[in-house]
Amino acid sequence: MHFREYFEDMEEKLLSEFATLSKDSKGREREEKQCDIRTVFQRDRDRIIYSKAFRRLKHKTQVFISPEGDHYRTRLTHTLEVSQIARTIARCLRLNEDLTEAIALGHDLGHTPFGHAGERVLNRISSFGFKHNEQSVRVVEVLEKDRKGLNLTWEVRDGIRCHTGQEMPSTLEGQVVRFADKIAYINHDIEDAIRGGIIKEEDLPKECTEVLGKTSSLRINNMITNIIINSYDKNFICMSPEFQKCSKLLRDYMFENVYIGSIAKKEESKAELMIEELFIYLMKNPHLLPEDSQKAIETEGLERTVLDYVAGMSDRYAVKIFQQIYIPAPW
Repeated sequence: MHFREYFEDMEEKLLSEFATLSKDSKGREREEKQCDIRTVFQRDRDRIIYSKAFRRLKHKTQVFISPEGDHYRTRLTHTLEVSQIARTIARCLRLNEDLTEAIALGHDLGHTPFGHAGERVLNRISSFGFKHNEQSVRVVEVLEKDRKGLNLTWEVRDGIRCHTGQEMPSTLEGQVVRFADKIAYINHDIEDAIRGGIIKEEDLPKECTEVLGKTSSLRINNMITNIIINSYDKNFICMSPEFQKCSKLLRDYMFENVYIGSIAKKEESKAELMIEELFIYLMKNPHLLPEDSQKAIETEGLERTVLDYVAGMSDRYAVKIFQQIYIPAPW
């Protein structure tokens, strides 16, 4: 027996009736020979980890733009924390942990440089609009592997697309990632904001900390536990109403005190200007695009190609290209 078939049999025996089984996947856009060792979702996870877009996440902003300290989160560390939280929930609910992990690791592949500041700019100036979840799907379907795409399964792409926004994921594993994303960013952003001197732990709304916990680690543990208890043997993922309410209040507090107008955001206007100028300049000077992007103009069109190129930049690469274009070189 192949190892893959063994794992598929074990899923059928051990997982919940509401789990997504690897053997029941809706498949890939392009037919492929099955791997002898890995299930389809294990394969997807590995393809995401080895992708260039995944490696670039280490130099993309989470909340703080170019922080001096070594311990502030990046888009990559955020992704890893989402994966850890999501896998814990999936394991306890007897859902497909491999599918959950693949969605979690791929959910932010399409994020822009400088976090949501870059996303706002591209959404405003591009006629296509821009949403990072949709761009993440475009990364795995089109842009990776020299524009051949990663050819991931339908379930992973659905979970990536629906990890945020109005549309809910079609699988419980995708719903788990949607919750895990919020749990991760609310709590690690609180830690980073405290480390940066923007807020103090005692500033957090007491009605929230009394319910969720007085430290980030306690809150994460309690929120995970609450989801597991309230979702066990159900065909949907949820928190208790009390935890849901307090989580929203804590998120609202972060928007009011950290995400908008705080010193953590004082460099955002510069980042937004940089992204806008790069986009406009490259639209006027497409000959400066890399060779593979210039070739893509013929099939994708100029604006779509420039949008993909700018969105894919890391923070430091965007700064480098901006300097090359606008800052005089010493001689």
